[in-house]
Amino acid sequence: MTDPVGTGFPRRRAPVSRVVSRLLLGLAGWRVEGELPACPKFIVIVAPHTSNWDFFLGILGMFVTGVRASWLGKHTIFRFPLSPVLRWLGGEPIDRSAAQGTVGIAVEHFRTRPQWVLGLSPEGTRRKVDRWKTGFYRIALGAGVPIVPVTLDFRRRVLGIGSPVTPGPNEAVEVAKLHALFRKEMAKYPEKFAEATTGP
Repeated sequence: MTDPVGTGFPRRRAPVSRVVSRLLLGLAGWRVEGELPACPKFIVIVAPHTSNWDFFLGILGMFVTGVRASWLGKHTIFRFPLSPVLRWLGGEPIDRSAAQGTVGIAVEHFRTRPQWVLGLSPEGTRRKVDRWKTGFYRIALGAGVPIVPVTLDFRRRVLGIGSPVTPGPNEAVEVAKLHALFRKEMAKYPEKFAEATTGP
């Protein structure tokens, strides 16, 4: 079930999961700061992404805020018995070899669905990378949706929700501004933080 279009983001109707997730975050010393926009469609970018813990913290944050967010995964991982769990956690399978590619698939989802929130990491992996991948920006620009930055700050133990950013035509400048919101000191492993902002 989702909220009527235009009144806010798609929500999970799971109050027990929300309470449990808030409790788990609290026991770990973490908290959520900020609020998601009252908007039916947007992209959430989460960084820095340097450890396995990032995924679990992101999932707990999703339940705490109540947002029904999606993430795109290679279709081959969506096999029984993991498939139902991955889908429950927001996973959607895609065939990355498809003609339109991941960017095209995501843009089409935004255009054809009344509500949709897509979460992803610009770094693309927890391993050390030289630069961000900017597919998220092309998706936002092509779909005409805002970008919401979410910081994983291990130093302060805070999941910080930033203000939505409307993508403009100058990708390099706008992505650099977004990147500046994230600092390597926030990461669990600062040496893995992607320092640059341009890439495929």
